[in-house]
Amino acid sequence: MAKNVKIDSQRIENAVSEILKALGEDTAREGLKLTPKRVANMYAELLAGSRENPADHIKTLFREKCDEIVLLRDIPFCSICEHHLMPFIGKAHVAYLPAEFVVGVSKLARIVDCFARRLQMQERLTAQIADFLNENLKPLGVAVVLEAAHSCMTIRGIKKPGSIMVSSALRGIFKKDPRSRAEVLSLMHNG
Repeated sequence: MAKNVKIDSQRIENAVSEILKALGEDTAREGLKLTPKRVANMYAELLAGSRENPADHIKTLFREKCDEIVLLRDIPFCSICEHHLMPFIGKAHVAYLPAEFVVGVSKLARIVDCFARRLQMQERLTAQIADFLNENLKPLGVAVVLEAAHSCMTIRGIKKPGSIMVSSALRGIFKKDPRSRAEVLSLMHNG
């Protein structure tokens, strides 16, 4: 469920001005005059998922006789690491084995975005997507795999560009049955 969160843009602008001043910058110089406002707008955009209810994206389910895996692969996403307030960018692979209902394909991407556009940890994000689909579609199984580059370790700290973190969340038959798990993971990685 979405939280009833209103972003206080003025407070963010004030905080960014203070950070710039603490860095020794002149906040009145041309290149920085509008930076606090730009940063406030950026956070409002990148963290819009905290003001969004993912259930809004699956109000319409379709009864469909479908006994094979449904997979949407390579869904681009961007999230913000809650530890350093830096982005992690990657792609999501989302699959489910319908029991009774299917959902419009674009809704899978919208659900990924809804959860990604919050302060996150990749592991939690992966589980949230899987749990949400499992609870709302009631499928036989759900599999979610996220692959992402974390700027908090590629451009700072350990500085290992090109490293990719992979996380998975398996529910239902994809967790319990090794053959089903192997099939869905193979499909997610182009067979």
